[in-house]
Amino acid sequence: MNQNRCTVVVGAQWGDEGKGKIVDVLAAEADIVARYQGGANAGHTVYVGGDQFILRQIPSGILHPGTRCLLGNGVVLDAPQFFEELDGLAARGVAVEGRIGISGRAHLLLAYHKRLDQAREAGLGAGKIGTTGRGIGPAYEDKIARRGVRAADLRDAARAAALVREATERANRDLIELGAEPADPDAVAEEVLSLRVRLLPLLTDTGLEIEAALKRKQRVLLEGAQGALLDVDHGTYPFVTSSNTTAGGAAVGVGIGPTAIDAVLGVVKAYTTRVGSGPLPTEIPGEMGAELRRLGGEFGAVTGRPRRCGWFDAVVVRYGARVNGLSGLAITKLDVLDSFDEIKVAVAYEVDGEVHREFPDSLAVLERARPIYETLPGWRQSTSDARTPEDLPPAARAYLRRLEELTGVPAWYISVGTGREQIIRVG
Repeated sequence: MNQNRCTVVVGAQWGDEGKGKIVDVLAAEADIVARYQGGANAGHTVYVGGDQFILRQIPSGILHPGTRCLLGNGVVLDAPQFFEELDGLAARGVAVEGRIGISGRAHLLLAYHKRLDQAREAGLGAGKIGTTGRGIGPAYEDKIARRGVRAADLRDAARAAALVREATERANRDLIELGAEPADPDAVAEEVLSLRVRLLPLLTDTGLEIEAALKRKQRVLLEGAQGALLDVDHGTYPFVTSSNTTAGGAAVGVGIGPTAIDAVLGVVKAYTTRVGSGPLPTEIPGEMGAELRRLGGEFGAVTGRPRRCGWFDAVVVRYGARVNGLSGLAITKLDVLDSFDEIKVAVAYEVDGEVHREFPDSLAVLERARPIYETLPGWRQSTSDARTPEDLPPAARAYLRRLEELTGVPAWYISVGTGREQIIRVG
């Protein structure tokens, strides 16, 4: 990570690429780490000295003493969960006092958002989106409909209580129609107001902080919660999240101009996974897919849900590179492929007899897509002790070179395990 650089770290697949681990390593050289979108529906798993930390809303930089951690206006804040996470870190000896700031423009995720999310998902039957049920979609829906409650609203207790009661009553009409239990407006308002004493001292203008840091020649990392293919505009709609996960959303989500960003690091697995419903063209069926899931420990950090696993999809990552403007790649979990005799990479799709080299905008087309594979030899030896690119087996280096060629993006980092020392810097 170069000095005086504002870098976006973004997932270039369907999420769960290991962004938290990469941010954790880069945060050692950063002064500020800011989350720009999402909520408590995604987890970043970081290992420090054998200890596992699962971070849902707090940026990964919290594990580096002295790094300032910000939650931007693009985040929907589940405040009770946030404080539970914060207290859990403090109990484990992580210094958190004075190190976290939350944008006053961030919208609050309230109790009725979760009820709505779960009731709506249950009503979809076989057409489920695959939401985590943590209220993210309804919270963003209120934001876009201009009826949300923002963190800064809590400065006026009476006004905040009135806003929350009104919002809860509105949500109850939908809950009753869905056959779900309505929420108590007074109880929801009381819970929100109880947060004021801890939340208000944390409120800040994240854009102002970041701008000031860059003027001081400090270094800033911007991190998202989900991958590019879950972006509400550029992902596999409607099987997406409810915000802009791509790098363009980073400037909007923390309150800075796009010219302040001078590098975008795309994190990808050496294969492909996704959680929940929606197309996954390179999904591996049967025992081999289950074996890849087992080897990679592919279960959600927050939900525990098993991830669907497939071969590396160069069509997806080329698309992710384009919509994010990727400067470099961080390729994670290379070690998971150590035991395979052969490894496949999708270089294009076949749809109704036609070859598609670019990612389609139509879900109907994508659902009929069949990957066109290129098969590369495996290396059949452990990579976990490699600390430089030269330490990797020749076949592993050839595989990485081919991914660079197919995606058009150079590899900056290679991960061969969960430890900080197992991330190889290239060049």
